[in-house]
Amino acid sequence: MKTMPMKTTLMAGAIVACAAGCLALAQTTPTAPPGKTLAATMNIYVFPTKGQTPEVQSKDEADCYTWAVTQSGTDPFQLSKQAEAQKQQAAGAQQQAAQTGKGAGASGAVKGAAAGALIGEIASDDAGKGAAYGAAAGVIAGRRKGKQAQAQAKDQAAQQSANQQAATQEQMDNFKKAFSVCLEAKNYMVK
Repeated sequence: MKTMPMKTTLMAGAIVACAAGCLALAQTTPTAPPGKTLAATMNIYVFPTKGQTPEVQSKDEADCYTWAVTQSGTDPFQLSKQAEAQKQQAAGAQQQAAQTGKGAGASGAVKGAAAGALIGEIASDDAGKGAAYGAAAGVIAGRRKGKQAQAQAKDQAAQQSANQQAATQEQMDNFKKAFSVCLEAKNYMVK
């Protein structure tokens, strides 16, 4: 078996270490889809005013992205994942709101029948007739209450969704400000 010279072994180790470091860096810094800059993925338009090459611009954008995340406390790519999860929660809340108040008519009928039977027995010694009238009135009242509860639940779900969207938009706006300031400091025109 042949052994490698010491220089070759050290060089191979350095290459492996460099590759591991590059892989770690690639995992922490987001990359843009092919043909699109990192800024363009966030609808930020960047023009190099000092003739920076696309490679330099890409590096500057990655550096500014990292700086803006640190300054604003917001990572847009994580924020978009959170927004998607919030949309799914909102859809679940809407479905739950649609189920609110179901069966209220039947519940109202039972309550109305009980009350009608009692009133019918006292008023005319006919509990059956009173129960029938009470059940009919109970169905109507129960359905009305059910629809009110359903509308209220839908309104609450819609308000919560709107509040979450506003908070997400504010976080994104703050990130974009920090990102733009950094790029402007590196001699780019940003809009």
